[in-house]
Amino acid sequence: MPMEESKRILFVSQEIYPYLAEETPIRMFNRQLPEFFQAHGYETRTFMPKFGDINERRNQLHEVIRLSGMNLIIDDSDHPLLIKVASIQQARIQIYFIDNDDYFLRRKGVMDDKGEEYADNDERCIFFARGVIETVRILRWTPDIIHCSVWMSALLPIYLKKAYKNTPFFENTKIVLSLDDQEYKKPFGTKFTDKMMVDGMMANDVRTIQGFPVGYEELMRLAVDNVDAIAFSSEQVNPRLLNYVEQSGKPVLPYQGDDCEPYLNFYNQLLEA
Repeated sequence: MPMEESKRILFVSQEIYPYLAEETPIRMFNRQLPEFFQAHGYETRTFMPKFGDINERRNQLHEVIRLSGMNLIIDDSDHPLLIKVASIQQARIQIYFIDNDDYFLRRKGVMDDKGEEYADNDERCIFFARGVIETVRILRWTPDIIHCSVWMSALLPIYLKKAYKNTPFFENTKIVLSLDDQEYKKPFGTKFTDKMMVDGMMANDVRTIQGFPVGYEELMRLAVDNVDAIAFSSEQVNPRLLNYVEQSGKPVLPYQGDDCEPYLNFYNQLLEA
């Protein structure tokens, strides 16, 4: 009898410890969850942005030449996609980093040293989501589940559900959105939808945010509309978003603290649905 293939889970996370050094609950959990599934026989891959404060030498990052070199066009400008990789040895998980000099070089996280959010966070969000998708396609690694954590991963669902809806590569992939309390404050500009459009997407796909400043709540509502399930990864979540999720009727995993076990059952039920 042939052995059943391991299920594949792609974790797309804005923040992961130890690459961003402060041990916040979300950063710790974004490390623990892939480790947990890896230990339970799942095949996992994890992506995060290569922010400028990630020390490449200390964390032993190296560029993967065969994955790098593609140009992503955003707002009529070419931006080279660089892919770097590192391993958390004790956890036996590998982390892929989406990098680009324009968006990440010498820039910490999503805010500068004065606590001001970067004006191009909208484009960084677009670049990160598209970079992850294109890299996974080059790897020819089709995930059964994609877990999106923190707002910089929030565009993956709409790209996968709309731009790639006729692509067999992702047609059976389930998408889970992890909702938390990490909100950005400065809304994306009114040209955000123009910047994020790619082949395969229609104006109707972004009608809820077209022509308006796009705040955190609007971005996450768009994500909720395009996912298969929602998990809460913080105790405190925007109450209007909480209500929106309840009205969606989609499967929901309530906040579990740092307990990974409920995610195992939640994912398995999602795959069996």
